[in-house]
Amino acid sequence: MKRFTQIFALIVLAVLMTVHGGEAQNRAAVKPPNIVFIMTDDHAAHAISAYGSRLNKTPHLDRLAKEGMKFQNAFVTNSICTPSRAVILTGKYSHLNGVPVFNHIDNSQPQVQKYMQAAGYHTGMIGKWHLGGNNANRPDDGKPVGFDYWNILPGQGAYFDPVMIEMGQRKKLSGYTTDIITDLSLNFIEQRPKDKPFFLMYHHKAPHRNWQPAEKYRKQFENYDPPIPATFDDDYKGKSDASRQSTMHIDADLNESDTKGKPPAGLSAAELKRWKFRRYMQDYLACIQSVDDNIGRFLDYLDKSGLAENTIVIYTSDQGFFLGEHNFYDKRFMYEESLRTPLLVRWPGKIKAGSVSKTMALNLDFAPTMLDAAGAKVPADMQGRSLLPLLRGQTPKDWRRSMYYRYYHPGHHNVAVHYGVRTERYKLIYFNKLNQWELYDLQKDPTEMKNLYNDPAYKKIVEDLKKELQRLRKEFKDDDQFADKLPVDDVG
Repeated sequence: MKRFTQIFALIVLAVLMTVHGGEAQNRAAVKPPNIVFIMTDDHAAHAISAYGSRLNKTPHLDRLAKEGMKFQNAFVTNSICTPSRAVILTGKYSHLNGVPVFNHIDNSQPQVQKYMQAAGYHTGMIGKWHLGGNNANRPDDGKPVGFDYWNILPGQGAYFDPVMIEMGQRKKLSGYTTDIITDLSLNFIEQRPKDKPFFLMYHHKAPHRNWQPAEKYRKQFENYDPPIPATFDDDYKGKSDASRQSTMHIDADLNESDTKGKPPAGLSAAELKRWKFRRYMQDYLACIQSVDDNIGRFLDYLDKSGLAENTIVIYTSDQGFFLGEHNFYDKRFMYEESLRTPLLVRWPGKIKAGSVSKTMALNLDFAPTMLDAAGAKVPADMQGRSLLPLLRGQTPKDWRRSMYYRYYHPGHHNVAVHYGVRTERYKLIYFNKLNQWELYDLQKDPTEMKNLYNDPAYKKIVEDLKKELQRLRKEFKDDDQFADKLPVDDVG
C-alpha cells in the first residue's frame, strides 16, 4: 500500500509538472503585441469614408476599419490639441494632468510610455508632440521622456522642410512633413532591438491649419467643389451667445493666409462665404489625402515585414473639427463635430474584422487600453477604462452611459469656457462665464440646431442631466482649480 501511494504521488507530480510546464511554454510562446498609435491633428471623423464621409475617400484608413473595429462614438474630454494630447498620455482629465490650455506638460508625472518602457517595450515618439520641449529658454520643460527614441516638431511645426528636434538636437530636414514623419517612423521600426516589442507614437501635423498640401494633392483637389453642410447657414437662433461671440466663422474669420490669396472681386456675401469654404476644404482634404497614402505605405510595410499579425494599430485624431457646420472651422465647442474623434483599431486574430462599436469611448481610455493590451497593470489613478472588452465584442454591464467634457481656453477664437454632459441621447452644456445653458435631443436633432433648455417638455430631463453632470464632476474630482487662474500658454 505504501508503494502504491508513492507511485500514485509520483504520477500526480509528473502530471502537474507537465501541465505547469505546458502553461509556461504557452506563456513564453505568446509574444506581447507591438503597438502603433497613429494620431493626426484636427482630423474630423466625417472626413473619413469609413465614417460615411460625403467629402472624400480614404481607402487606407478604411482598410483599418475593414480589418479591425470602428468606434462610432469616440469622444474627447477637452477638444483642443495640447490638452487632448496630455489626456492621452496620462489617462487623466485636464484638471488633474495640469494641461488645460497650451501649456507644457509636467513630465514628472506618470505617462503611458513610461509604463510601457517598464513593461519591456522599446518606445518611440515621432512627429507632432506639442506639449513643450521647444522653448529655447527652458529646453527641458515638457520635452518627451520615457521614450528610447524621439524626434519631434517644435510647436506646431512646418508643412515643408521642417526643423525637427531629435533627442534634443535640432535638425532641418528637406521634404514634405507628412512623408518625413512616416519615413522616420518606418526607420524607428527597422532599427529597433529585435528582442523587444515596440511601442510607437506616430503623430502627424496634418491636417492642422493653415492646411498646406503637397503639390500632388493640391492639384488633385484644385477644382474640387465640396458639398455644403446642412447647418452651414446656422443663425444661432435660440442658442447661447457663445456661437455668435466666437471668432471661428467661415465667412468672417477665415483669412487670406487660410485661403492662400484674395477672393475674386464682386462676390456677394453668400458667394464669398462659399468661396472661402471651397478653398478651405480643397486644402484640408488634400492634406488628409497625403496622410491616408502615408498610412497605407506604413501598413504595407507592416505586412511585408511580417509584423502586421502581432501589431496593434490604433488610428485617431487629437479631436474632431468643424468642416463648415454651423458656419465654423476649428474645434473647441462641445458640439458633435468637435467632440467626436475617429477611432479605428486593428489587431489581427484578436479583433473581428469589420466590427463596429457604438459604445461610448473616450480619449481618456487610450492609455489604459494600450497598457492592458501590453499585459501591464493599469494604474488605479487613471480615469479612463481599457477598451479591450469592447474590442473583443463584449460590453461590460457597468460601462459608462454618459461622459463629462470641459473646455478652459478663453483666448484663441474667443470660444466661451464651458463644460457639459453627453449621454447616449442628450447633451447639456453650461457656458459658465456667460451663465447660459444649451440642451440638445440628439435623437430628434442630431445636428444640434434647436436649444431645448427652456422647453417645458424637457424640464425633468434638464433636472436629471444637471444631477448627472454634478455626479460626473465629483467622480472625476473636478473642483474648479483652474476657474480663476490658468497656466501660461507656452508651447508655441
